[in-house]
Amino acid sequence: MEVPEFFPPPENLTAAVVHPLCEEWKGGSEVAIFHLASIFLVLGFMGGSGFYGLLYLFTFLTLGFFCTTIWSWSDACTTDTFLWNFALFGVCAVQVVLVAYRLRNVTFEKEFQDLYSYLFKKLGVSLTHFGKIVACCEGDIHTIEKDHCFAMEGKTAIDKLSVLLSGRIRVTVNGEFLHDIYPFQFLDSPEWDSLRPSEEGLFQVTLRADNCCRYVSWRRKKLYLLFAKHRYIAKVFALVVRNDIADKLYSLNDKAFDSRGFRYDLRLPTYSHVPPLPELDRTDAFLRVPAQYDHGHRARVPITITAPKETVS
Repeated sequence: MEVPEFFPPPENLTAAVVHPLCEEWKGGSEVAIFHLASIFLVLGFMGGSGFYGLLYLFTFLTLGFFCTTIWSWSDACTTDTFLWNFALFGVCAVQVVLVAYRLRNVTFEKEFQDLYSYLFKKLGVSLTHFGKIVACCEGDIHTIEKDHCFAMEGKTAIDKLSVLLSGRIRVTVNGEFLHDIYPFQFLDSPEWDSLRPSEEGLFQVTLRADNCCRYVSWRRKKLYLLFAKHRYIAKVFALVVRNDIADKLYSLNDKAFDSRGFRYDLRLPTYSHVPPLPELDRTDAFLRVPAQYDHGHRARVPITITAPKETVS
């Protein structure tokens, strides 16, 4: 009885493992699909961050893996390649649907969209973070009728932070006009910044509506809880609030005069502009610092010291 041969002769085994040589470059339609898939994948991996970046990324990845699926289907010997590409195509397609659904849910009312575009978008705040900010105020928009007060001097408690969305608010102190507040400016930024989270206080100015106004408010406690959970949002609010305070100070700079007609420079609260030198000699309400001379014997402007009494909001 002959022993069966389980293995082929060595010369046949060597021939079986040798791969065929590529004699010519294939130029069929499946090659063009492969190149198109590579282009889609390169464009997809250039996507950015955020919802729109994710939507861009997964859309191109879906197209790329769809093309590689068609390419691998054209070769019967690449079943495993076809299955992997088809699985990746399915995963990316599901991601496109999920991101599009989440992006649809992050849409807001027009007034909140305008607020985001004007105040937060330029700081790079994502729609996700802005959604948390809107959720903190429960998406409520309040209305003030003409000649009604948002806050009264010495009576209204400082318990919220508000942004004007439309209309105009007049700010007065002791019946004297200070400045106006226009859309997308904070109504109470100086009061907010002047108190610590555990402190309480009252408005030192009166805010009255010149026409029908709409605004959005965040309660102090809820907003501080949001800050504790999201430090990034806390930094954003600190930036926009203090920038708003600076804008209010600059708007007052050309309107602040004392009883003698001297204009205060609110950027330097302890100094004020002075009248010509002869008038200064006749005034005894200010302390004059003698003029100093430089090497070219040109007199520097004398400085008077005083303290402005205006209050801003």
